[in-house]
Amino acid sequence: MSGDGGSSSGSSSSAPGRFADYFVICGLDTETGLEPDELSGENFEQTPLRRTFKSKVLARYPENVEWNPFDQDAVGMLCMPKGLSFKTQADAREPQFHSFIITREDGSRTFGFSLTFYEEVTSKQICSAMQTLYHMHNAEYDILQTPPTNDKDICSTIEQCNGTSVTKLQRFNSYDISRDTLYVSKCICLITPMSFMKACRRVLEQLHQAVTSPQPPPLPLESFIYNILYEVPLPPAGRSLKFSGVYGPIICQRPSTSELPLFDFPVKEVFELLGVENMVQLFTCALLEFQILLYSQHYQRLMTVAETITALMFPFQWQHVYVPILPASLLHFLDAPVPYLMGLHSNGLDDRSKLELPQEANLCFVDIDNHYVELPEDLPQFPNKLEFIQEVSEILMAFGISPEGNLHCSESASKMKSLRTCDIVSDKRNGNLGGTTLNSYELLKENETIARLQALVKRTGVSLEKLEVREETGSSKKDLKVQCDEEEFRIYQLNIQVREVFANRFTQMFADYEVFVIQPSQDKESWFTNREQMQNFDKASFLSDQPEPYLPFLSRFLETQMFASFIDNKIMCHDDDDKDPILRVFDSRVDKIRLLNVRTPTLRTSMYQKCTTIDEAEKAIELRLAKIDHTAVHPHLLDMKIGQGKYEPGFFPKLQSDVLSTGPASNKWTKRNAPAQWRRKDRQKQHTEHLRLDNDQREKYIQEARNLGSTIRQPKLSNLSPSVIAQTNWKFVEGLLKECRNKTKRMLVEKMGREAVELGHGEVNITGVEENTLIASLCDLLERIWSHGLQVKQGKSALWSHLLHYQENRQRKPTSGSFSTSGILLDSERRKSDASPAMSPLRVSLIQDMRHIQNISEIKTDVGKARAWVRLSMEKKLLSRHLKHLLSDHELTKKLYKRYAFLRCDDEKEQFLYHLLSFNAVDYFCFTNVFTTILIPYHILIIPSKKLGGSMFTANPWICISGELGETGVLHIPRNTLEMTFECQNLGKLTTVQIGHDNSGLYAKWLVEYVMVRNEVTGHTYKFPCGRWLGKGMDDGSLERILVGELLTSHSEVDERQCRTPPLQQSPSMIRRFVTISPNNKPKLNTGQIQESIGEAVNGIVKHFHKPEKERGSLTLLLCGEGGLVSALEQVFQHGFKSPRLFKNVFIWDFLEKAQGYYEALEQNELVPEENWQKRARSFCRFVTAINNTPRNIGKDGKFQMLVCLGARDHLLHHWIALLADCPITAQMYEDTALIKDHTLVNSLIRVLQTLQEFNITLEASLVKGIDI
Repeated sequence: MSGDGGSSSGSSSSAPGRFADYFVICGLDTETGLEPDELSGENFEQTPLRRTFKSKVLARYPENVEWNPFDQDAVGMLCMPKGLSFKTQADAREPQFHSFIITREDGSRTFGFSLTFYEEVTSKQICSAMQTLYHMHNAEYDILQTPPTNDKDICSTIEQCNGTSVTKLQRFNSYDISRDTLYVSKCICLITPMSFMKACRRVLEQLHQAVTSPQPPPLPLESFIYNILYEVPLPPAGRSLKFSGVYGPIICQRPSTSELPLFDFPVKEVFELLGVENMVQLFTCALLEFQILLYSQHYQRLMTVAETITALMFPFQWQHVYVPILPASLLHFLDAPVPYLMGLHSNGLDDRSKLELPQEANLCFVDIDNHYVELPEDLPQFPNKLEFIQEVSEILMAFGISPEGNLHCSESASKMKSLRTCDIVSDKRNGNLGGTTLNSYELLKENETIARLQALVKRTGVSLEKLEVREETGSSKKDLKVQCDEEEFRIYQLNIQVREVFANRFTQMFADYEVFVIQPSQDKESWFTNREQMQNFDKASFLSDQPEPYLPFLSRFLETQMFASFIDNKIMCHDDDDKDPILRVFDSRVDKIRLLNVRTPTLRTSMYQKCTTIDEAEKAIELRLAKIDHTAVHPHLLDMKIGQGKYEPGFFPKLQSDVLSTGPASNKWTKRNAPAQWRRKDRQKQHTEHLRLDNDQREKYIQEARNLGSTIRQPKLSNLSPSVIAQTNWKFVEGLLKECRNKTKRMLVEKMGREAVELGHGEVNITGVEENTLIASLCDLLERIWSHGLQVKQGKSALWSHLLHYQENRQRKPTSGSFSTSGILLDSERRKSDASPAMSPLRVSLIQDMRHIQNISEIKTDVGKARAWVRLSMEKKLLSRHLKHLLSDHELTKKLYKRYAFLRCDDEKEQFLYHLLSFNAVDYFCFTNVFTTILIPYHILIIPSKKLGGSMFTANPWICISGELGETGVLHIPRNTLEMTFECQNLGKLTTVQIGHDNSGLYAKWLVEYVMVRNEVTGHTYKFPCGRWLGKGMDDGSLERILVGELLTSHSEVDERQCRTPPLQQSPSMIRRFVTISPNNKPKLNTGQIQESIGEAVNGIVKHFHKPEKERGSLTLLLCGEGGLVSALEQVFQHGFKSPRLFKNVFIWDFLEKAQGYYEALEQNELVPEENWQKRARSFCRFVTAINNTPRNIGKDGKFQMLVCLGARDHLLHHWIALLADCPITAQMYEDTALIKDHTLVNSLIRVLQTLQEFNITLEASLVKGIDI
C-alpha cells in the first residue's frame, strides 16, 4: 500500500514494467518424501492426515530477476503457510485462493497470489509412508479414545461407510492403502510488483481450470505462463490493460497519479465480515498504532482486512511490523513488544480463550469469522464517529450491504445477494417499476440498523429523514459500456466510494496542517542528523484550533510514528516534482477544500463535511474500463520440442523450464505499448518514495526513517534457528530502550520551561489532554516492556500481574531482602535546620501504593490498575524507584521471564530505569487530575505560635480547605487538637485554606503561624503561611482568614542517597506576614520600590494569561500570595499613611470606609460632578457596603483583600484609584509626600492597572464566599 503501488515495488531502475516477476509451483517433493513440519506447532496426537508436512518450492520461472531477487524461504512459507496437507477422497477438496505480501528490509513490498488445490498422490513410497504412520499412530493411541477432531469431516465420511459407530470412527481416522485414494495440496503462485489481486486470481483460476477440465487447453500451459511473465506489461498510471487468460480476457486498471493509490481488494467483504461500527473502531486502533491481531480460518480474509485497513489510512502509512499472514513457524513473533498488524490463522476448532497471547493491555483482537472485535481499554472516539458511520452506511446500503455486517458471510452467500436496493432504483428505465420513483428510504425504514442510527443521530441533532441512497442515473450507463462484468464493476464502485469517504475525513481534519509544519532552519543534511531532537509539527497550536471532542483522538494521533513520517515526508519534499505521490494527491485535495471553504485557519468547527469527490473518482474508473488503453500480445505457441507440453487431466504438468527461463530477446511490447516518456516517468515514480536526493543521501534517509520507526518491519522469513530468534529479540530490546529514551525526552521537554509549578488551571483543558496522551503512551510502553519474553501470561496486564506476584511474595516473607515492607521514610521536612514541628513523613512503599490503587473501586480492570499505579508513582516521583524495587526480586523475575526478555537484560534495564528517573525533575499531577471522584485522606497540621500562649486558647476552631476540584466545607477541629486526618472527595491541587474560630470562651485569641495539609495518597504537602492573630480586638479583629498555599517540593532520594533538586518555587518564609500587622513596624518603602512591586504583580498576571493554558499557574497566588497584587496595592495605600496616636492601629479599610461615607453623603446632597465620576463612586460604595455586610468575620485586611480581588475581576481597580486620589478624605489621612497624592505617580499606576482590562479573571470561590455581586 505504500506509494501508488508503483513505488511499492521499490524496484531498481532496470525493472522493465512487467506484470509478473515469477511463476512459482510449491508442493510435495517426492525425492525427500514426508518431513513433519515441527515448527508449525502441530502435535503428534493428531492423526497423520491432520498433521502438517514440509512443503518445498518445486519450480520457479524465471530462476531470478535482478530487480526482485527471489526469496525462497519467504515464498515457501507464505504460499503454504501451514505446509502440506493430505486428504482422502472422503474429504472436501475445494481450491483455495489467497494473496500475501513480502516486505523487504527497506520497507518496499512484493505481492504474491497463490491458488492451492489437491492432486492425487501417485508416488507409491509416499502412500506407503502414510500407511506406516497410521499403523504407528494406531498402535500408540487406542483408536476408540481418539475423539473426532472435526465434526464436519465425520459427516462427510458417514455417507460412505455404514456400520457401527466404531467403524465410522476408524474409517474417519484411518487411511487404507488398498481402499483410499490419497491427495496432497499443491500451489501455483504469481509474484508481482503491484497488487492486481482480481486479475492474478483470474489467471491462476483459469490455469487450474485448464488442468482439471476434460478438454485440453487451447495452447500448452507454457504459452500462457510465458505470456503473463514476459509479454504482459504493467498498465501505466491512469491506464487500463486487457490481456488473455486461458479461457477469456482479463482486465486490470491502475489509478492515475492524481487519484487514490492502487487498491484491489474488495472493501465490501470487510464490511460484511465486521460491520461498520467494528470497522471504524478497528480503524481507530490502527491509526493510534495499537497492536492489532487479526484471526481467521481464511488466509485471504486476513489479507483483505489488513490491506483494507492500511489502504483506508490514506495519506498515512502503517510504519511498523506488518505481517498479514503469520506463518505458523513464526508464532513467537506475537511476543514482539512493538506495534504490529498481524494475521493469525485459526484452525476453526479452538476458540479465542485457548489463544495464549503474550500481551493484551494494548491489543486489538479481531476475530474476523465471528464478527467480533476486542478493543484495548480507553480507546478514544474517532472524530464525528456517528456522522462518519452514517455516511459509510448510506453507501453500503446503496449496494445492498447491511451496515451491521453479515454474520454468515461467505463467498457464496455474497454472490447470491444479487437483488439490491440499488438495482431496483436503477431499474426504472427497464420499466419494471411504474413511473413512481421508488423512495429508497421507505425500503430501508424497516432496517433495524437505520433505526439504531437514527436514534443515535437524533441525539447529535442531525436529521436522518433525508437519508440518501445514492441513485445511479441511467444516463451514464447508456453511453459507457464497461468492459468488465457488472459484479466486478460494482466492486470497483463500492471500493472507490468508501475510500473517498475515508480519505475525506483526513482532508477535512488536516485541511490546514501545512501552517503548523515546522520547517527546519538548517540544511537537510544536518536536519537528518538531529532528526530525533527536532520537533517537526506545532502540536500545541494545532490542537488548540481543534473542536473539543476531537482532542482525545487527535492528541494521541499526533504522537504516532505514521504522523511523524508523514510530516517528515512533507519537510523532505519542498517542491512539487520532488513530492511523494501520496503527499501530492493529499495536498491537491487539501488545496481544493481550502478554496471551497475559504475558512479561517483557526475556526474550531465540528461541522461534519460530507465527501464530495465520489462522482469524479468513479467517473475516472468508469472511463478506463469503458475504453481499454492497451491490449497485450496474445499467447502463442512457443518453440517447444515435439512431445513437450503433454497434458494429463487432473495434474499440473511439469513445465518446460528451457522455454520459460528467459524472455524474448528484445522487449517488443514495451516499445509498442508504452511511449518512452511513460517508461521514464514510471521509473521516476518508483523512486519518489525514496526521495530524489543523491543516492547516498537517499540510502541514509531510508536507513534513518527505518531506525526511527520500529527496528523491525517484518520478521525475516527464514529458517528460524535459536540464534535468529535471539537476534530478533535483541533488536526488540534495543528498540524498546530507544523508544523509552525518546518518550522520556519528549515528556520532559513538554513539562519544562514552565515558570509556575502547577500546570493547568480550572477544568481539564487541552493540556490535560496532551499530558494524558504522553502518559498513556508511556503506560503502553511499560506494558510492552513487561510483556516481552513472559513465560506464562496471567491477566491482561503484564505489569500489574508482576506487581501482584511481588505483593504476594512480600506478604509471605515480610522481611526478605534488603528492603522491608515498612519502606523507607522520606524525611523531607526534618532535614531543614529549623526545629519547627512538622508532619511525620510518609512511608515510601510500593505495596502501600498498590493498596491505594486496589482500594479505588472505580477501577475495575488490571490494565486500568496498572495505569493508575504508574500515574500515582509518576506523581510521587517514585516510578523509577518502585520499578527498581520490583525488579530487585531477581528470583521472581527469573520465574516470570525468559532469558531473552528485556527485564533480564541488565544493562538495558539499568538504562531504562535511569531514563525514568529523569521524570523526577518535573512535577506531574497525572493521578490527581485524572481520578477526580475518588476519596482521598488528607492530613492537617496547624502550627500556632509558641511564644504567645496558644495553649490557653478556649474557642472552637474550624477549617475549610479548597482545591481546584472542590472544597471540604467547614470542618470543626476538636479543641486542643492541632493534627487531624479526614477523608473527602479528591480536591485536586490545593489552593486556599480558610481558618477561623467561634470566639467562645475566656481566651478567644489565637496566633497561627501556618497550616500544613498533605494528600495521604500522593504525598503532596502544601504550606499555608498565616502569621496573624485570629480574635476580636486583636490585630484587625478578624475571626477568620483566607490563607493561600504553596506546594512544598519534596526531596525524593535517588539511589537511597539524599540529593536535593532545587525547589521550583521557594516556599514562603516563616517570617513573612500575610498582611502587615500594623503600619508602624514595616520597613518603609520608597515610591520607586512600590511602583516596581506593582509592576511585577501586574506583570505576573499578564504573563499568566499569555501562557498556553496548560502552563498557567495558580491565579490566586498571583493575586493574594507573597508579592501578589493585594500586597502591592497595600503598599501603595500605606505609603504616607498618617500614623495615629500610640496604641491605636488604623487600617486601610478604615480609610476606605470613610471615603465611602463621603461619597454617599455627596449623593444625598446631590452635589454630583460628571456622570462618569458618579458611576465610579456608586460602584465603589456598592462593593464596600457588600463586603461590610458579609456574614463572615474576615477582619479589615481580609476585607481589603476581597475588595482588590473583586475590583480586579470586574476591571474597576483603576477607576477606584482615580476616584480615591481626588477624595478629600485622602487629603486628611495622608501626608503630602504620599504616593496617592502624587498625580504623575497615580497616573502611571492607573495605566499599569488598565492592562488587566483585557483578561477574564475568574476568582476562586473561597475568596469571595458570602458575596454575590
